[in-house]
Amino acid sequence: MESNGTDATKTLFQSIQAMSVSEKMDLARKGSKEARSILIRDSNKLVQLAVIQSPKITEGEVLMIAGNRQINEEVLKHIAISRDWLKNYQIRVALANNPKTPLPEALKQVQFLKERELAQLAKSKSVPRALVVVAAQRLKQVKR
Repeated sequence: MESNGTDATKTLFQSIQAMSVSEKMDLARKGSKEARSILIRDSNKLVQLAVIQSPKITEGEVLMIAGNRQINEEVLKHIAISRDWLKNYQIRVALANNPKTPLPEALKQVQFLKERELAQLAKSKSVPRALVVVAAQRLKQVKR
C-alpha cells in the first residue's frame, strides 16, 4: 500500500506525461519544486531550459542539475554563464566535474577550484582529457 505523498507524486508525474511541450514549459516556470524535479528529466531541451530559467528555482536545485550527467549541454551552459549561480562554489565544482558541460565552460571553472578539487579533477577518467591536463597544470601552480 502506497502513502498519499507517493500517490500525489505519481499523479503529478502522470499528468506531466500527458502535457504538451508548451504546457510543460509553462509548468516549469510556475510549478512547484516537485514539478521541476520531474520536468528537468524531460527529454526535450526546451523544457529543461524552462526549468533552469524558472524564477522559483533554488541554488540547491541548480546544484543538483549541474551535477546531473543526463542534463542537456545547453542547460549546463546556461548555468555556467549565470553570475548569480557561479557565486556558489559547489556549483562551479559540479560543472567542472560534469562530462556533459561544454569544454570551454568547464575550463573556465578550473581557475576557481581549490587544491583538493583540482587533484580530483586531474585524476578523473570521466571528463575530457583536455580538462584533466589543464587541472593538473593548475594544480602544479597552486602547490608552488
